[in-house]
Amino acid sequence: MQNPNPDPTARYQVPVWNQDVKLYEDYQVGEVDRSIRRTISEGEVMLFSSLLLDLHPYVADDKWAREEGLFGKRIVPGALVFSYGMGLFAHNNVNTFSYGYDRLRFIKPVFIGDTIYAMRTLLEKTPKYENMGLFRVSYEVFRADNEELVLYTEHLQTVLYRTSQAENQAQS
Repeated sequence: MQNPNPDPTARYQVPVWNQDVKLYEDYQVGEVDRSIRRTISEGEVMLFSSLLLDLHPYVADDKWAREEGLFGKRIVPGALVFSYGMGLFAHNNVNTFSYGYDRLRFIKPVFIGDTIYAMRTLLEKTPKYENMGLFRVSYEVFRADNEELVLYTEHLQTVLYRTSQAENQAQS
């Protein structure tokens, strides 16, 4: 087999497929994106729960969940739904940095085997620091089968300016 990309230097000149290099000025308030969908398996839930030592009966005990639980079946931990919802938008923008999350709400339960997707909306952007502005982005996670909203949060991110605030004022 012939290697179609034998030159390591040339390989690193090819852009990473999911890397974003947008700057503060490139984003517009009101932009909306939709993610791909993904189905959550039992193995993923149990691995996540085992790593966290979260073995709540709603998550880890099928018999209890079916016979005594409110929903009649096991649920996916909210922290995993949150992680997947954010991960569906992982774009590796080298110019953005997480500032934190606000208004995290687990609105409806998600069950093993459910398929989810997410919507992201840029709510606002404001100048913040000399070299970075601040974004507020909403994330809505939906169950694909019945289109129910299952999670909502707002992500605060700092984003580098194309030019610093001082340079912008000097040009004005």
